[in-house]
Amino acid sequence: MKIKSYAAMNAGEALVPFEYEAGPLAAEEVQVEVDYCGVCHSDLSMIDNEWGISSFPVIAGHEVIGRISAMGDAAQNKGLKVGQRVGIGWTAKSCQHCNACINGEQVNCENGSVPTIMNKGGFASHLRADWQWVIPLPESMDITTAGPLLCGGITVFKPLLMHNINATSRVGVIGIGGLGHMAIKLLRAMGAEVTAFSSNASKTESILAMGADRVVNSRDPQALNALAGQFDLIISTVAVDLDWQPYFQALAPHGKFHTVGAVMKPFEVPAFSLIMGDRAVTGSSTGSPGQLRSLMKLASRADVAPTVEAFPMSKINDALDHVRAGKANYRVVLKADF
Repeated sequence: MKIKSYAAMNAGEALVPFEYEAGPLAAEEVQVEVDYCGVCHSDLSMIDNEWGISSFPVIAGHEVIGRISAMGDAAQNKGLKVGQRVGIGWTAKSCQHCNACINGEQVNCENGSVPTIMNKGGFASHLRADWQWVIPLPESMDITTAGPLLCGGITVFKPLLMHNINATSRVGVIGIGGLGHMAIKLLRAMGAEVTAFSSNASKTESILAMGADRVVNSRDPQALNALAGQFDLIISTVAVDLDWQPYFQALAPHGKFHTVGAVMKPFEVPAFSLIMGDRAVTGSSTGSPGQLRSLMKLASRADVAPTVEAFPMSKINDALDHVRAGKANYRVVLKADF
């Protein structure tokens, strides 16, 4: 089967129409016809080869909502069916038999999980993934906004599971962009007390409307110091280096500072910031198939939807430029129009 897509032929170049022969469907694979695909900063990093791992041509896109169009022999009788509405996120394949996979930690597959982008992604008419990474969607879910949950959403949901966040928890979120705004909406759905740390005062009203209990200026040292000892968890979604010490001090006893933002400079953590109060600094990547399924159920039941802007996929370069320029109204979603 030939699949139509938009691909970067070289690092940093505009995407161009690209058709490739997909070959026979592997036994474990499911083929999905794309309806919508979100745009993530990781897509830009792969297109630009910022991480040095891209192999061109690159077909990015890993926040896919679509319908199953075909299944391999071993994907039969796994609870999926042709025509079913599903999602595919950051991961497309894992070995299924190593200790990590058996223990439900497929993203840490000892034989190397395969990202969707490196498996030919969702900026295309169709894409393929192994059946366990093809996530069924609740019937009530709004498919036009659901795509970003499969990457950005699970990235901020996983720490909430790891640290047993509940309705009595006090949680801070640093950086209210694509990831941070989803964290606030999920925390509100879970009933937690939420403090948003933002450097953009113009966002205050919209952040409160999302469900934050308060917004603190992340560039105000006095405001940060006034929060000492308050938080069970602080999630950092930013990819820039900050003065982290006030945030470590803002943790309650046994509090956790958890990063999902790819800050390239090492954290400087004074030992006594952790020793006094039994605190910890942690991090995580994306989630397992089981965690993804749980997230989609919660989002559907609690009406948690990312705030998105829509572009037709034929205008993909305009959409990417919009994201690069930092103009996205939290997230951009592409509607397939092949």
